[in-house]
Amino acid sequence: MTSFSSSRPATAVLLAAGLGTRMKSSRAKAMQQIAGLPMLAHLLASASAVFDRLVVVIGPGMEDVAELVAPYPVIIQHERLGTAHAALQAEACFGDGDVAVLYADNPLISAHTLTTLLEERRKPGVGLALLSMRPQDPARYGRVLAHEGDVSRIVEWADATPEERAVDLCNAGVLCADAADFRRWLHAVRNDNANGEFYLTDVVGLAVSEQVRVRAVEAPEAELRGVNSRAELAQAEAAMQTRLRETAMAEGVTLVAPDTVFLCADTCLAPDVLIEPHVVFGPGVIVHEGATIRSFSHLEGCEIHAETVIGPYARIRPGSSIGAGSRIGNFVEIKATTMGTGVKVNHLSYLGDSRVGNRTNIGAGTITCNYDGTFKHSTLIGHDVFVGSDSVLVAPVNIGDNALIGAGSVITTDVPPDALALGRARQTNKAEQGKRFKDMLQAKKENG
Repeated sequence: MTSFSSSRPATAVLLAAGLGTRMKSSRAKAMQQIAGLPMLAHLLASASAVFDRLVVVIGPGMEDVAELVAPYPVIIQHERLGTAHAALQAEACFGDGDVAVLYADNPLISAHTLTTLLEERRKPGVGLALLSMRPQDPARYGRVLAHEGDVSRIVEWADATPEERAVDLCNAGVLCADAADFRRWLHAVRNDNANGEFYLTDVVGLAVSEQVRVRAVEAPEAELRGVNSRAELAQAEAAMQTRLRETAMAEGVTLVAPDTVFLCADTCLAPDVLIEPHVVFGPGVIVHEGATIRSFSHLEGCEIHAETVIGPYARIRPGSSIGAGSRIGNFVEIKATTMGTGVKVNHLSYLGDSRVGNRTNIGAGTITCNYDGTFKHSTLIGHDVFVGSDSVLVAPVNIGDNALIGAGSVITTDVPPDALALGRARQTNKAEQGKRFKDMLQAKKENG
């Protein structure tokens, strides 16, 4: 057995060849999303913070998984013959240090837990370390039979006696060992079981048979739960959301009703940000200090600068940047738009593919017509512009600094700086016609 060295390299083998069969999905299991990112992306982030090398084992035809993990190398398991067989496909990448085998459907394992696992394996005299948990409902998990952390056996639920089933320490399946030992044990695993598969768990029995010391590292159930069904995916999502919310609040963010706020794994919230109830963050959102996101707003792929107020009922779509001190109000949609400081778009408006200068006011009901059915066009609105309510800005169009757009205008040509633009038909009043028209409608109603 290779001797312990604190400087030895460490490799993580991530098994991601599983199909989405039990989820009734055409998408690979590893690509099912939690907190806005594929499950495998979460595991990659944790593993890359701990291990020197990563290699991912995928199935044939999983180009999307290979694209996700790039530039890490991928190995294709052409026949799905079990977890030990999958790990063995990466044998050439083991190197000379320690090797851990992880699962894409265990996406919530933290870097801290992986570090603890690796440190336990590297203690003198320890040949194999495994992750274990004490779930609230042990159900049909394999039981880890251990004394003070030293493992003597893992027994599957179906094979366990009533006394063994009463044990609440359960196997999470993640193993870490010296590379040379791991190779030897993987080659020795047999498939003489009901399913005819090569199981990674059998490595534990092989190690014990060689009188190798096997240690169990306990971690929270929330980190180690497997995800094999839509119901388990929802449970993992809930666990991840709890983790993200707790982290945000610990870093100085106020969540008025935490359980109603849904964050993405990459959501970046600065201290003193206030998030009201029922807010959803998609991928790629950055919110700076002192901003407020009011209830029932949805943000994705955008940056909200300091002291800005968003919502309630606002939607900020990808490619948008809202300047400091701006106000985006109820039922406003912003898409691929950059705003300066102190901009106000308070109600019932849509701005797409636009650039808006400092201190500009966009009146209620204003929209940019940015799409002609084939191409997207830009609207440029300068500083200190006032756009009256119910205006339509037909792109491409440029509104100069300090211009004023009269309410109800349809603007199709550029407006010079300081100009007043009126783009509406002249009003005509016809005497008595209003009353006659209403009387006619009322008569129709009464006569059926």
